[in-house]
Amino acid sequence: MERSGLGRRIARARAVVLTILGLSAIMFVVIAALAMINEGPEKFFATLTSVNIIYFAAALICVFASTVVGFPKWSMFVSKLGVHISVFKNFAIYQSMFSMDITPGRWGRGVVSYTLNRLTGVKFGKTFPAVVADIFTDFLGFITLSFIAAFLVHTYTIISVVIAALLLIPFVFIYARTPYEWIKRKLQHKRLWKKIFGVGDLYFKSSRSLDVGTYAYAMLFTIPSVALLGLALYFVIASFGIPLTPDLFPTIIFIYTSSLLLGMVTGVPGALGVSDAVMIGYLVAFLTPYGLTFGIAAAVVILFRIASMWFAEGVSSVFLVYTFKYWDPKGRRS
Repeated sequence: MERSGLGRRIARARAVVLTILGLSAIMFVVIAALAMINEGPEKFFATLTSVNIIYFAAALICVFASTVVGFPKWSMFVSKLGVHISVFKNFAIYQSMFSMDITPGRWGRGVVSYTLNRLTGVKFGKTFPAVVADIFTDFLGFITLSFIAAFLVHTYTIISVVIAALLLIPFVFIYARTPYEWIKRKLQHKRLWKKIFGVGDLYFKSSRSLDVGTYAYAMLFTIPSVALLGLALYFVIASFGIPLTPDLFPTIIFIYTSSLLLGMVTGVPGALGVSDAVMIGYLVAFLTPYGLTFGIAAAVVILFRIASMWFAEGVSSVFLVYTFKYWDPKGRRS
């Protein structure tokens, strides 16, 4: 297998993922310690062991189903960019993308463009718009459901708007060519930047194939995908015996999306620590009348992170390892 410069960067991205997962484990310990200080070790461990495995399994299914629901939009993006491969190979490559979801800004997802390059010969810059579009539509899905949920629960609507506006700023530089052209004029004479600008030129040329209608169609899959992650949180909460009813689902969606958005605005990879703290606060604030305590909230956050981060990373990493064979010319035909 060739070890190109990009391949080495991907290896470093994997190191970042493992580091963040390690830090998340430390965060679990911190959350558990706070819960034990608040309620006592025996009560907290009793809470953890009381989890309903069936409900938690349902949460895991929702997490995986969330990625599956998003596959049609990815398939559409790739097809629009002129890349045509078998559904099975495309699905495996798509699933491998989520192994990089806790890299800063999720930009580690670019690994799939490298895989497509090795498999089909299509240049990295030509398929990277599909990665950007997938990240962008995911973000739009979070914003959409966050706004709707904030309106339904009558709280923090203005804050949600401000946070969404801040998080949209980086996409201006990705989708607007003017800032790129300005940077290019300043640096294009430097040899180090020539190859980067070559990829950038191809990226902007290729991204024209993804029109507004394409993004609108993609949202038909994105919003259900995000809703399934909210449902996963719903099941995790229910697994601790909290008597949730369907009318509380908008509240759960708000807790999930708003805590994630607040974590994202800090720029911390995986929103580690920030989203966890916000989610615990929201869970206690909204669900205390239903019997949820700080200890239960802590347990919910730990198990939800295991489902949405560790489980999702694990499944996706299996697909990533499988797609490594496409990096090897001898494995492309299999």
